[in-house]
Amino acid sequence: MNATVAPLRIGPIDVWPPLVLAPMSGVTNRTMRALYKPFGLGLTVTEFVSSNALKFGSKRTMEMIDQHGVEKPVSTQLWGDDPETMALAAKVVRECGADIVDINFGCPAPKVTRTNGGSACLRDPDRCEAIMRAVVAAVDCPVTMKMRLGWNEEQMVYVDVARRAQAVGVQALTLHARTAKQFYKGSADWEHIGRLKRAVDIPVIGNGDLDDAETAMQRMRETGVDAIMLGRATLGNPWLISQIRDLMEGRPAAPSPSAADRLRYAIVHYRAMVEEWGEARAVPQMRKHVALYLKSVPGAAQLRERLMRLEREQEAIALIEETIVRLESPLAA
Repeated sequence: MNATVAPLRIGPIDVWPPLVLAPMSGVTNRTMRALYKPFGLGLTVTEFVSSNALKFGSKRTMEMIDQHGVEKPVSTQLWGDDPETMALAAKVVRECGADIVDINFGCPAPKVTRTNGGSACLRDPDRCEAIMRAVVAAVDCPVTMKMRLGWNEEQMVYVDVARRAQAVGVQALTLHARTAKQFYKGSADWEHIGRLKRAVDIPVIGNGDLDDAETAMQRMRETGVDAIMLGRATLGNPWLISQIRDLMEGRPAAPSPSAADRLRYAIVHYRAMVEEWGEARAVPQMRKHVALYLKSVPGAAQLRERLMRLEREQEAIALIEETIVRLESPLAA
């Protein structure tokens, strides 16, 4: 291997390749992390978990932080606005096997920000500092933090919060280069990520709008970041991970699979979800995943509409297999 980038080092943990799967609510459960890890992820992150919910130890919350083991190292991401509660939650997830505890100052969803969690914390850098200090003191593993640029364009506090993070012992930072108020509109501004890298001495992970392998590597070179985090762009397209890994390891990026091969993997994903979570829970979750695997398939809109009405695994897989046969028929060619 003729690596073109260095490993990411977070405390005592070496992450290779320096590719991180972003925490996504309702998506990055243990099944998906185990399925996507072999494509070339160096680090996976759980769904983000409410520190308040962890107090009560509900089955659903504990499932969100559960691991298979094959996807390690695993970071567990916590959100909340109270330093003491966040510290207690950090102890719980560490006891449950988290290799890294990540603090969420990035989520812009109203269900999180209306309780002053996620990116809403950035409105009060002193509170951010108190939370980070408490979490670092609570656990014996590395603590990291993910944030946005600020609450809005008038409150761009990311450099201030990052310097505070470094001062209290946070060992790596991820920046999604949008404000909270932007949600996912507009474009991520990677100039800010480069500025952050120059402002601190701890590793910086860049995140936002990385949907092409060459673009991802260009962003790394231009900003000097230590790693990149991939989120929505991997859904229905885990081969993006492999393509970036290829470039990081000094190989040309492998070509994207055919539409039929994408759908074959969708069946693998579907069956793994049903086996682990049961049909009643897996089928509704897989609708969104299969819809993304169908991207660019002729007639995708009609197929998605049919898929949304199906309630049984067998029916959904039959529809996918029927589509594969159609795609590979001589007439389609």
